[in-house]
Amino acid sequence: MSAPTPMKLWVFAEPPWYKNGYVITCPNTRQTVIIDPGDEVDTIVRVVREKNLDVRAVYITHGHVDHICGVAALKRAWPEVPVYLHAADRFLYDAMVDQPRWLGLDLSYEAPPPPDAYYEHGDTFTIGTLEVRIHHTPGHTPGSVCIQIDRHLFTGDTLFAGSIGRTDLPGGSYATIIRSIVTRILPLGDDIVVHPGHGPETTIARERLINPFIP
Repeated sequence: MSAPTPMKLWVFAEPPWYKNGYVITCPNTRQTVIIDPGDEVDTIVRVVREKNLDVRAVYITHGHVDHICGVAALKRAWPEVPVYLHAADRFLYDAMVDQPRWLGLDLSYEAPPPPDAYYEHGDTFTIGTLEVRIHHTPGHTPGSVCIQIDRHLFTGDTLFAGSIGRTDLPGGSYATIIRSIVTRILPLGDDIVVHPGHGPETTIARERLINPFIP
């Protein structure tokens, strides 16, 4: 088995949510995927254009406002690039402009265009020579997914360094998120690098040791 292709990775987080938006590029082909475009979308567009990257897809980990509020701007920049979502989160995606009010916040965002495609657990894609696999990890939301690119896992708000995603918003379930982590994330292996939706990266090995929510 050949060694994984090293990927190029950029991460951006900007106010008010300070949510991590990711740009991942195959260094052999410059083919690129964007994960969870939010408030940092203008920076993402600028960096992608400056580096002349070839954007092939936008992957959404879940339908909360901070992870999708940049989709409309991104689709204006690259109308032909498909946006992927899990169908179980379509109700959240469609309610994006109302979500800040659920949290008592007075924030206004442009509604995103409809997603172009839905992914399912186990779906695989390629970005140049990078291998992409979708893991359905409900609990934070019904349609939360983790996106594995080689030995890197982009967990959205399912798993953080030392914590897990909240489960008190519509569609959340504490029992379900724990089951997702135990049955679908931990088995991927201790060497997996975890890139969460908020905060610093970690590893599965570290989370087994220090995360108080993991049984």
